[in-house]
Amino acid sequence: MTSTRKTTQPPAAAVAKDAHWAAKMERLRARKLPERTMSICDDEAAKTAVTEAAMELARARAEALDECAKQGVGEDVRDAFVAANPRVLAADAALSRAQEALAEATTTLTFRALPRPVWEQLLLDHPPTEAQADKGMEYNVDTFPAALISACHIERDETGVELEGMSAEDAQELLDTWADPDAKALFTAPLLVNQTLRADLGKG
Repeated sequence: MTSTRKTTQPPAAAVAKDAHWAAKMERLRARKLPERTMSICDDEAAKTAVTEAAMELARARAEALDECAKQGVGEDVRDAFVAANPRVLAADAALSRAQEALAEATTTLTFRALPRPVWEQLLLDHPPTEAQADKGMEYNVDTFPAALISACHIERDETGVELEGMSAEDAQELLDTWADPDAKALFTAPLLVNQTLRADLGKG
């Protein structure tokens, strides 16, 4: 006598639920760690040139719009009329050149948040001294900043490939030789990228 084994299929609702959660979990896994940049430019002339070029472009556009009104140019072609204005074209080109010069004079540092276990281990590696702990400090203020800067710094080449970045020694040198506001900004950038909440918790 041949026996037949009955195969029980899972409920369709459960299958759909599993697929739905699997897709959502995949999106959650794919989230990238946040990044934050810090731009440094000591060329005040380059900064001023961009500001002045932007103001000149605004003036040129305003005058071109006035010319539109005088000539009765319709709204549907007004943007094209302004964009083709010789003074606007010249001012726009001047702004582009000024922005390119500013970009060349600017050094940008990029910092990426650490995965939670790495962040917690870094805190454990740099515990506060007894005196610092008495003041409510969470980490050793003498050693943690350079370690955090180094751990979070991301260096990329022109193609976007990640390269070896700033060492803790490099970071400490900058912290020790820069002016106090700049040194604080250098530490604040990686600190904030690790402490800024991106999720919207909604209203309860």
